[in-house]
Amino acid sequence: MLAILQARTSSRRLPGKVLKPILGRPMIGLQIERLRRSKRLTGLVVATSLDPSDDVLADFAASQGAPVFRGALDDVLERFRGALRSAGDPKTFLRLTADCPLADPDVVDLCIDHHVAGGFEYTHNSPDWTFPKGLDVEVVELAAFDRVAEAAHEAYQREHVTPYFYQHPEQFRIGRVRRDPPLRFRWTVDTPDDFAFVTAVYEDLYPEKPDFRLADILAWQAAHPHLVLPHDPGAAGS
Repeated sequence: MLAILQARTSSRRLPGKVLKPILGRPMIGLQIERLRRSKRLTGLVVATSLDPSDDVLADFAASQGAPVFRGALDDVLERFRGALRSAGDPKTFLRLTADCPLADPDVVDLCIDHHVAGGFEYTHNSPDWTFPKGLDVEVVELAAFDRVAEAAHEAYQREHVTPYFYQHPEQFRIGRVRRDPPLRFRWTVDTPDDFAFVTAVYEDLYPEKPDFRLADILAWQAAHPHLVLPHDPGAAGS
């Protein structure tokens, strides 16, 4: 299954975050490495913008062997549509974002398997945020996405790509992947504190175990409780 990885350097809260170095490597490069450990993904396209600020990002992604599609900066939904067309309109695809350098390949595979087994049109693992924020996975049927692309007209829906699905659940077969007990932690990167947390995780875990997983991070958090960042699902920007 193909993944579309949404990325840009003009983040409002932490500009250039996807290229900020962790262990001497751009953050997005580490995320791509993790995603390639998925057993269910067959490919990955980086969807960035045509804005000159993303030239370096596009060049880096290409250097990692990742196909790159460049489209609108703010109409990200249309950018996704173009990326899918360039990839031959795969029947099913994943939407991922490049501010999640701790993305877990096992969680990716779990969501894909749930989606396929249930015959869903849209599957996500963020209802009630029972997985850490930063392990977000969305699995989407192209036919359903095309319906959304025609129906979504609000700026928020266009910028964030998939809100129309959960704003209109009655129109789609929606699958939900939940974890029990829930893990309400922040493992995404939107702020300097987020980046410091992720950097600390990589510095401690990656040298000895480059393929560290969710359980390894939980064990690390237990040993470093002062560094844990809780995730409040009701907070702004969640």
